[in-house]
Amino acid sequence: MATRVLQSSCSGLHQAKHGHLTAVIRGLSASNNRNREDSWFKSLFVRKVDPRKDAHSHLLAKKEDNNLYKIQFHNVKPECLEAYNKLCDEVLPSIHSDRSYPCELVGTWNTWYGEQDQAVHLWRYRGGYPALTEVMNKLKNNKEFLEYRNERGKMLLSRRNQLLLEFSFWNEPVPRDGPNIYELRSYQLRPGTMIEWGNYWARAISYRQHNREAVGGFFSQIGNLYMVHHLWAYKDLQSREHTRNAAWQHEGWDEVVYYTVPLIQHMDSRIMIPLKASPLQ
Repeated sequence: MATRVLQSSCSGLHQAKHGHLTAVIRGLSASNNRNREDSWFKSLFVRKVDPRKDAHSHLLAKKEDNNLYKIQFHNVKPECLEAYNKLCDEVLPSIHSDRSYPCELVGTWNTWYGEQDQAVHLWRYRGGYPALTEVMNKLKNNKEFLEYRNERGKMLLSRRNQLLLEFSFWNEPVPRDGPNIYELRSYQLRPGTMIEWGNYWARAISYRQHNREAVGGFFSQIGNLYMVHHLWAYKDLQSREHTRNAAWQHEGWDEVVYYTVPLIQHMDSRIMIPLKASPLQ
């Protein structure tokens, strides 16, 4: 009788300990799950940024030269687009070819698909900000340019521009024979993600060189900040589709897309046709 009571007591004690241990384990598991959920939830809103000892412009831009780029977006009155294009073809090449101006016209286009009745101009200033300032001062005394600017102003609905640097891992845009169409893909990145974007695209650009479609890659310094522009050239829309689809056949391209898409706040694509004066044809 006493033996049975003792066994029953030991069994109850064992069950109690087991129940307590199970409760502790469940509590720890629930706590760990909550911690993981909290960590995941916080990651949606908080991005850890590694401390840097230099500006991202110094880390991402080319070191061997000191080029500064300006991109201009002109929204033209629909009825004035033909006259606007003619005016640009007459005046812009004279600035481009004048050796006393440390600037070059990289390309000039009309938007075909995207924002309609729009002109896009891309300039390069060899020598950085001092070259930009020199050109601006000289243009103040250029009668032909002042007349051009006055006539141009009558044709525009709005205009905006940005100053850009080029990514070190992209080729410098050089004149190209045509006919080609050009795609300008513009990305508004989340603040603090430019280095991360550059790290991924330094590898990604190798997947997009097979058909010479990569023309230039830039990031903004003045204007809309954390803005990236990628410029591509294709023979036509069909070759664009073929080239873009072919990138997915390269191992690693899917990973680049997967990790860079979350860095983007907004993106835009323009299909553009070069004007006669454009060195990029």
